[in-house]
Amino acid sequence: QVQLVESGGGLVQAGGSLRLRCAASGRTFSMYVMGWFRQAPGKEREFVAAIRWSGGNTYYADSVKGRFTISRDGAKNMVYLQMNSLKPEDTAVYYCAADRAVGSILEWQPYETDYWGQGTQVTVSS
Repeated sequence: QVQLVESGGGLVQAGGSLRLRCAASGRTFSMYVMGWFRQAPGKEREFVAAIRWSGGNTYYADSVKGRFTISRDGAKNMVYLQMNSLKPEDTAVYYCAADRAVGSILEWQPYETDYWGQGTQVTVSS
């Protein structure tokens, strides 16, 4: 079955960096859009970034544009989220996501998602 397993979260000071990893398995993802969402306490899960597995086009929420970079390694079936210049408001559980039929990627909603990872906590201290 499909598995998305995140790693790389942790505690970092404001201005620091983290690299999240998502190991994808269980099927061929060439027709999928892979993404990262996050959910802070008391808030709804929100879109962060996405990448088309085939072609590599990338998409970012305005709140992370210029600071975060999403990438994938097809040979290893891995998706990465490099997070730089982290801010306390980036604190959240970050989830890896996969979907085959995302319409407007920048408006990708959680309920549209085929597969989720279990999440990894990112905490940014001020």
